[in-house]
Parts: sequence; C-alpha cells; structure tokens
Amino acid sequence: MTKVGIVGTGVISGTYLDHLDKLPGVDVVAVADLDRSRAEAIAARRDGIRALTPEELYAADDVEIVINLTIPAAHAAVHQAALAAGKHVYGEKPLAMDRAEAEPLLKYAAANDLRIGCAPDTVLGTGTQTARAAIDRGDIGTPHAATAFMVTPGHELWHPAPEFYYRPGGGPVLDMGPYYVTSLVTLLGPVVRVTARAGRAKQQRTVHTGPRAGTVFDVEVPTHVTGVLEHESGALTTVLMSFDVWAGRLPRIEVHGTDGSLSVPDPNTFDGTVEIVTPERREWTEVPVAGGYAGAGRGVGVADLARAVRSGAPHRADGALAYHVLDVLESFVDSAIQDQPLDVASTVARPAAVPLGASPETA
Repeated sequence: MTKVGIVGTGVISGTYLDHLDKLPGVDVVAVADLDRSRAEAIAARRDGIRALTPEELYAADDVEIVINLTIPAAHAAVHQAALAAGKHVYGEKPLAMDRAEAEPLLKYAAANDLRIGCAPDTVLGTGTQTARAAIDRGDIGTPHAATAFMVTPGHELWHPAPEFYYRPGGGPVLDMGPYYVTSLVTLLGPVVRVTARAGRAKQQRTVHTGPRAGTVFDVEVPTHVTGVLEHESGALTTVLMSFDVWAGRLPRIEVHGTDGSLSVPDPNTFDGTVEIVTPERREWTEVPVAGGYAGAGRGVGVADLARAVRSGAPHRADGALAYHVLDVLESFVDSAIQDQPLDVASTVARPAAVPLGASPETA
C-alpha cells in the first residue's frame, strides 16, 4: 500500500478523494491547503486523513507521493517542494505554467531517482484505450488524419472563481488541450510541428455563480485557437479549442485511416463508446471494449504511478508525456501569436497500452 498526501483542497479534490478511496494500492493519509480550514473540513469527514500545512505534508515520513491539486500558477513550486523533500509527485494538468518551469522539474526528478506523474489520466480508461487497441490492430488501416474539437461558452458560467482560466497558464488550449493532446499522442504518437491562429471574443468576462456573481475580470489569454498538429507519423490533426462558442455539434475526436474512421469518446471522460466505419460497413458501428482500466476515475494515474514506484516499472501518465503535451500546447499558442508554423522541440514514446481487464495495481 502506497501512502499519499494531497496539496490543494479546491473543487477537484473531492472528486479525487472519492475515486482514490476505491483504488487498490493507494491510501490517502493527509491533506493540506493554504487555507487550513478547508483541509481540516476534509479531515473531519474522512477517517484516517489528517490536516497539515503544505510544509508539514512534504516532511511527513508516511507520505510517499504528493498529489498536487493547486492552481496552475502554483504547480511548479509545489512539485519542486515535494521533490526536494524526497517525494514522488502527481499533479493536475498542466505540468507547469510553461516549458521553462517544467524542464527543471524533470531534470531534478531524474537526478534524484524520483517520479513525476501528471493528469490527464482519462486516457487510461476504456474509451481512449479501446480506440488505441483498434488502431494498433489495424482496424482503420494506416491513420493519416484526425480532428479534435473542444468548444464551450466559458467556465465563468459554472465556476465560482474562474479568473485563473483566463490568465497565463489557462485559456482553452492549456486548460482543456491536455486532455485532447494526451489522447492524440496516445493514439497517433508525438507531434513534431504545429500551425495555429488565435482570437479573443471578449476582453472581459463576468462571474455567473457563487458569492462573487457579478464580478467582472479581464481576459489575458487567447480564448479561441485553431490550427493543425503534424504528428511524427505524418498524420495531421485539425484542432479547435474555444471558450467563445455557445453551442456546437462537433465531434470530440475522430481518427481517419486508409481503411476506415474511428469516433473516439470525449477525452475528458474515462469511458464512452468507440465507433468505427469501414469500406465494408459504411455506417457507424460500436467497437467492443478492448482495453483500459474499467470503471476508472480521477486518480487512477496515481494508482498507476504507485504500482510503478513499488515495482520499478514505467508508469503511463508520466512527466515526459506531460512535458511533451505542454510543449505542443505552448508551441500551438506561440504559433498563433507569431503567425508562423513552429517545430516542437520535445518528443516522447507512445505510453504503453492498458490491456483489457487490467488493474492499476498490477498492470
């Protein structure tokens, strides 16, 4: 059993705690937050969990993995503090605000025999993994193109404190893009070149819910970005990421090959139906589940990391993948700002597939 502690007890922490309770091989023993009362409220509701300051949690002898659920601007600092205390880390996406913050983390971890894991771990569920299995089997021939669409009118409609989504480190590309690009790299391999254009429909937004409803704040990042990712394999993915669309009927991800097309479920979810069209059957047909952790939820990547720490084997949602995804996304935004195609400097191997029926404790 690997014992873990959580830093950051905001909205997403409840989802993590609920799912971590169900996962084999991990045990949450502590939570911490700059607002100690929030950590204490969690500890009061859950047996075996104590409330600490972040510094106390980093120093705790029984914490082996620190789960970083802070806002993006704090990701790098919390990761570094945990690594410096000799802990493995797993964090929410993105890995850091930018490549300059992220690269030293990977170097420090490698030099000190520590591991970094990073969301999204949704790609470990049956949705993306079934699509991966279909591609690997050759069900659609050689993949040559894909589409990835994420459109929404904006998080201020539901989040009580949405400002960080519209500051550096946020925006639709860095907020939701990690789900899509992680899935695309899992399916089609690394990205070598990007081309993009960007816009911003509103200069200010208004909080719609919670005690701060009516608060107006500035938008500091592009909120509508579109373009093309060129994969090392030669496949081209058309991308649209937007906080400026009130409604759409666009597919989440589709992959097109020489002998068919795949419809891939929402990469922000763990499961969902994969469908296929082939020359022999020209209508969408469901693909039977063929891989992935069944019934997975937020935190399955932590269990996958914990297994790897115990066994010495690789883990799937790792720092190298997260860094490549961040590099692709940052390059995508840079391409739009600079009005030119850009090469992606980093690369990564496709993470190992999750076999059908696997458990995160043993796979």
